[in-house]
This record gives sequence, structure tokens and C-alpha cells, in this order.
Amino acid sequence: MTHTAAAPMKAIILFDSKTSGGSTEQLIDSIGQKLAETGAYVEKAKCKATGDYSFVKEFDVVIMGAPIYYLLVASELLGALLQSNLKSCLQGKKIALFLTCGSPELMANLLYLPQLKLNLIGSTIIAEKIFAPDQLSDQNVIANYVDGLNIAYRSV
Repeated sequence: MTHTAAAPMKAIILFDSKTSGGSTEQLIDSIGQKLAETGAYVEKAKCKATGDYSFVKEFDVVIMGAPIYYLLVASELLGALLQSNLKSCLQGKKIALFLTCGSPELMANLLYLPQLKLNLIGSTIIAEKIFAPDQLSDQNVIANYVDGLNIAYRSV
């Protein structure tokens, strides 16, 4: 009997960030690198509130992340969920979420993650993480997020 390995995960990281090459984008690159090291195929795309997201149908996992600005999830990511076809394109997808935030984790879990999750009712969220400023470049914290995402991806 031969054993065939599962196909590698195809993941897209959809993100919003006000600054190019800033701490959120560096975190995204680190997450992508860690996923690629596990054999995943990874792409990233910056969100636009009124963009066409039909391309996400090609991916197994959609990772969505953004910083918090003035108590709100960055506007292009949240706007994409409200104004574009992103929400309909996420149907049947495994979703991972992360936010970068200077607020305490409890506050962020109560105030900021729900801003995304309310727009993802009925979706399968396999991982979520609030990254504090001191965790944005912490390779152990990033690896733990990616490991949890991989375990959840294989088990759901």
C-alpha cells in the first residue's frame, strides 16, 4: 500500500497597513516565511476596500491581518469585508486572523477581533492572534502562531 502525501497548503495573506515596509508588513513577511518553511505555498496581497477578491478562491487558507488605528481595524481590510466581494469569496475557506495592537490582549480580544469576526459569521476560523509591539519580531511567537495554524488546518 502506498501513502500519498497531502498537497501543500496554499495560503494568501490579505493585509492592510498604512506604511510600506513597516512593522505590520515585516510581521506578514515573517509569517509567510515560516509558513513557506513548512512547505506551504504563500502569497500576500494588500487589501483595497472595493477590490475584486475572486482570486482567494484559489487558496486553501486566507490569513487576514492588520494594525489597529484609533480603536478600529485598519480601514481597507474592514472595508473589503463590508464593500467588496471578499466576504462571499471566503465561503468554505479556512481563515486565520491576526491584529497588531498596542492595547492589552484582553481589550484587543474584546474590542478589535470582533470587528472582523462579525463579518465572518459562518466561516471557519482556524487561528487568531493579537501581536503586541514586543512580539512583532519575536520569531518564537510567530512560529507558535504558524504552528497552531498548521495544526488547525490539518485537523479541520
